[in-house]
Amino acid sequence: MRIDILCLFPEMFVSPFSHSIVKRAEGKGLVEVVTHNIRDFTHDRHATVDDYPYGGGAGMVLKPEPVFEGVEHVRGLTGVADSPVVLLSPRGRLFTEAVAAELATSDHLVLICGHYEGVDERVSEHLATDELSIGDYVLTGGELAAMVVVDAVVRLLPGVLGSEESAADESHAGGLLEYPHYTRPEQFRGWGVPPVLLSGHHGEISAWRRRQSIMATAARRPDLLSRVTLSDKERTWISER
Repeated sequence: MRIDILCLFPEMFVSPFSHSIVKRAEGKGLVEVVTHNIRDFTHDRHATVDDYPYGGGAGMVLKPEPVFEGVEHVRGLTGVADSPVVLLSPRGRLFTEAVAAELATSDHLVLICGHYEGVDERVSEHLATDELSIGDYVLTGGELAAMVVVDAVVRLLPGVLGSEESAADESHAGGLLEYPHYTRPEQFRGWGVPPVLLSGHHGEISAWRRRQSIMATAARRPDLLSRVTLSDKERTWISER
């Protein structure tokens, strides 16, 4: 997979993408992440990327010309004209594990980092194929949101994680929060490991983990349960807690 990111501060990506999962994925040749400075696609000596909004109002708006030219430049480099073009925006659909899995099926992604008071609406209407928000809060710019999207997508690419089961078992992968984990020592300050995890009985362990995931989700993120198929027995666990 190749991911091209159009932004105003490409240097922000150097450290996050020089370590951990993304770095290892690049080392394996599984992903290539390329950043592009939107200012490089301006044509005035001040490299102007923003202007005042028509109709008045506070703040500045990211101009359409350099964004369009940036995406067209990327398409010229890759030879792919129909790649998903994602605008990171507070008004976009919520970025979830399911959306990450959807994007991970693409061979090429283009991410546009919003900035200032917003991006000229013509970018959204005629260039972006999708708009994503990583949460209901405001960031200074889309760079941080792009980092989140890249990390979540890259870890789902085949061969990136050490175990394919890792991604499948993690929180949100199946719509539920993840079950509790324990490791050595077996006893720590008087707190022990649940006996079932020491039993070696894989069926019982699997059933325990399923129940723990459901109970954790019911307690901490009950809104997620409406998206998950539960058996009648599993629903009684929730009602009895």
